[in-house]
Amino acid sequence: MRKKILAIQGSSLNRINPKTDSTLFLALEAQIRGYQVYYYEPKNLSFISGKVVAKCFKLIFFKDKKKFFRISKIVNLNLIKASVLLVRNEPPFNQQYINTTFIMEHISHKVQIINHPKSIREVPEKLFSMRLMTFMPPTLISENLSEIKKFFKKNKKVIVKPINGYGGNNVLLLNAFKQKLITSYLKKNNHVIFQKYLTGISKGDRRVFIINGKIRGSITRVPKKGNILSNMSKGATAKIDKLTSKEIKISKHVALLLKKKKIYFAGIDFIQGRLIGDINVTSPTGLATYYDLTGINLAKYFWDNI
Repeated sequence: MRKKILAIQGSSLNRINPKTDSTLFLALEAQIRGYQVYYYEPKNLSFISGKVVAKCFKLIFFKDKKKFFRISKIVNLNLIKASVLLVRNEPPFNQQYINTTFIMEHISHKVQIINHPKSIREVPEKLFSMRLMTFMPPTLISENLSEIKKFFKKNKKVIVKPINGYGGNNVLLLNAFKQKLITSYLKKNNHVIFQKYLTGISKGDRRVFIINGKIRGSITRVPKKGNILSNMSKGATAKIDKLTSKEIKISKHVALLLKKKKIYFAGIDFIQGRLIGDINVTSPTGLATYYDLTGINLAKYFWDNI
């Protein structure tokens, strides 16, 4: 009988928060189902003589322990032997990230890769939202100062965020067009997203979990007082609210688009019933938090439907 092998391409294990991390949450459920877990960082993925090989830690994960993993050995794993390969490294979606998708794609006809590497390239997290603008607040993607100035004149209070950013990092709220600051920001980030500020963020944003083309749950993430960032890593707190009929309708529409693109697992975000353009397909988070709040283990659904 063939061994059940789960390979995970992820960020450094030192960056994992065992209380909230969705990668760990998924891996723990996989272990219960008899998978052997191998973990590697993108820098340790290679294409060697026609084979896709990764220098991996063979891991045993533990629940509710300060030391949440143990390395049993380090091996060079031919990833064609994997039953499932989870792509879970965090953005930025940079050239290294793109390179790994091309390497993994070489074995995608024989190994189930979630999310599919070609699909990750075709659904760039913030740029995919260009086809969803009817569901979003006024949004500009540009590095043209003239266009940016016009956008500020029309929308006054504006959120500024990098296309390849994640986790709320380098997000600004500006009350006016500040040319010197914006010019400096553009030099670091090239094309940038400018979006009309929604006051409803004070009540939180909504993260909706999409698994296999279906809405499977959601959490509301409320920023710390005086903060505009609803990311849990920035100190936000989570609670459960019912999705509105509008949010359900939009989520179903997005879920269908993602399923057609072979995206198995994604997270989409709302503020005031409007998409804010983050279609999270590289490393969606929130499953552990959802379980803590509801007792519903979406990792079971995740693995049941593979």
